[in-house]
Amino acid sequence: MSNIIKTALLLSGLLWQSMGLASDTGWLTSPQNDHARVRLQADTRDPAAPRVLLSLQLASGWKTYWQNPGEGGIAPEILWDEPEPAAQWHWPVPRRFDVSGISTQGYQGDVSLPISLTRSGDEALTGTLRLSTCSNVCILTDYPFTLTQDGAAPDGFDLAYAKAMSTQPQAMPDTVTLEAGYRQNQLQLTADHPQGWQDPQLFLQRLEGAEFGEPSLEVQGNTLIARIPVSDGWQGDAPDIRHQPLGLVLASGEQAWQSEVRIGEPLTLPSGGRSLLWLLGAALLGGLILNLMPCVLPVLALKLGSVLQLESRERRPVRLQFLAASAGILVSFWALALMSTLLRAPSFGMSGAVGWGIQFQSVWFIGFMVVVTALFCANLLGLFELRLPSNLNTRLATSGGQGLGGHFLQGCFATLLATPCSAPFLGTAVAFALGAPLGQLWLIFTALGVGMSLPWLLIAAVPRLALWLPKPGRWMGRLRTLLGLMMLGSSLWLLSLLGNHVGPFWMLILMALMLVALLLAVVWRHGIRTLTLGLALGCLLGGALLLGGAFTIDGKPRQDRVDWQPLSEQAIALALAQNKRVFVDVTADWCITCKANKFNVLLRDDVQQALSAPDVVALRGDWSRPSDSIASFLRQRGSVAIPFNQIYGPGLTDGEILSPLLDRATLLATLAQAGIAPSQGETK
Repeated sequence: MSNIIKTALLLSGLLWQSMGLASDTGWLTSPQNDHARVRLQADTRDPAAPRVLLSLQLASGWKTYWQNPGEGGIAPEILWDEPEPAAQWHWPVPRRFDVSGISTQGYQGDVSLPISLTRSGDEALTGTLRLSTCSNVCILTDYPFTLTQDGAAPDGFDLAYAKAMSTQPQAMPDTVTLEAGYRQNQLQLTADHPQGWQDPQLFLQRLEGAEFGEPSLEVQGNTLIARIPVSDGWQGDAPDIRHQPLGLVLASGEQAWQSEVRIGEPLTLPSGGRSLLWLLGAALLGGLILNLMPCVLPVLALKLGSVLQLESRERRPVRLQFLAASAGILVSFWALALMSTLLRAPSFGMSGAVGWGIQFQSVWFIGFMVVVTALFCANLLGLFELRLPSNLNTRLATSGGQGLGGHFLQGCFATLLATPCSAPFLGTAVAFALGAPLGQLWLIFTALGVGMSLPWLLIAAVPRLALWLPKPGRWMGRLRTLLGLMMLGSSLWLLSLLGNHVGPFWMLILMALMLVALLLAVVWRHGIRTLTLGLALGCLLGGALLLGGAFTIDGKPRQDRVDWQPLSEQAIALALAQNKRVFVDVTADWCITCKANKFNVLLRDDVQQALSAPDVVALRGDWSRPSDSIASFLRQRGSVAIPFNQIYGPGLTDGEILSPLLDRATLLATLAQAGIAPSQGETK
């Protein structure tokens, strides 16, 4: 009898144990993924509102994702069998991972996700957990499971569930004030907290059709300012997300809160005084350096040459001329600021990229500049003279103007020609201006204009500087001819940019027509002897330039032997997944600095050899013509100007941005550093 009782007790214990295990899957693994273990436990004491605890264990260097994974990845999800319960996931505060310029949000190590269910019936809870885990590669794994509805909970469930719920962000306190606004491709957020912010973090929930990049956070006093890039997820412009509710999580130190805010119109964000002053100083210095650029040299020489033509060379005319030219420079920068303002305004419906120098992507702008430079050239070569009506000329002369409108246009002209040379000196300031509130945008563009105007304003303030030039003589005619040839070079360079729009054949036809027209006009105006001398001088100078540009010091022609591939985010991610190094080059035919980088650095034999290595992928983006993908690529990296060069690799998974003016030694050293993986392969 006692044996029968013992057997019954043993069988009942085993039955209870099996029933207990039925609400606990135990640790599940997959032969396709040995980097993760998952476990699901269910409390079904309330049949209508069961609770499920999902526990994850990830190997070192592996991660999974939050409810909004960011710019890549897939959040964990459960595909329930019928009847499907209503599920509410409770997400712990995530952390941010930035790899290859892509920002994601998720978890590493051990993490538990509580899930609240609502259902009817007493069927077992069955389904498939779909989990995405990533390191250098990503694996999507399915874990089928069954949890019985037995009216019980596994041992220790209440404590584990409560512990997991304690990691959830709390409700936002009333003392924190949130405000959100949206301008094209940028979400803006301010949060005021009386106790200030310590190491703040911001995580945004999903919005239909929009993808959020990594927030740029700034703390001023008790105010947190966030600027978040927004796209459509396919490197295109984001939809208008105004007037939509947005869920978010804000963390400060050890505290974390969740809330919801409605997105409104663009905010007027304050800016740090020190950073703004620094950018204004950079803008002033950059504008000043523009006067030394080869793009501006012909116009500056033309301006100084006009001073030589003043017979009396009195101070008042000199001062007025240079003030007029300075006004032209300032007005041109204000025009560029106005263009940037219009492009940023959603009401204008313009989705094009706002970038520095993008006017050289327009065939109409280039054509207009070709005509202007050709007319300047013809005027300097003495083919025609621009004469005002006698009454207007007398009025200008008596007022001391000396044709101030022409000097004003010279300043405008110098500004337009300067933009493709300015990336190394203006990139940071312009990038900030194009993303800043409108007041700061106009302030920075004004600083750019003042900086470029400084030499002109200096002569206007101290005219005797211009009066130190040599006295007029026959040499002025030769200087005028030299300036005309320099302007002709500028015109031919601008014509070469049309090849991207009309094709090389028609570009050569236009060049030939312009040169033939100029030659015939010179013969008609000055005779065949002058033409012969001009052609001889032109051939001599042209031959010297071609010879110097085509050969290196050792006499070998410089050829590009690198196998350049089209630039894309996918190409970078694929190369990094294969443990390769990546060299990114964004260039354009109209970018003078890009040409200098090419001939001075990229075509060097040692650089060519390094970029042709088997483990190096060379990616090139051509911005000669408008490209939304390249504009988005630059915008995500905080740049609006080219040249842009960046290096990735196992040792530089976040990418290293190089100086716009490339240095051969720095490039080779950074490329070598990118190939050295860290000693501990922890993924960021």
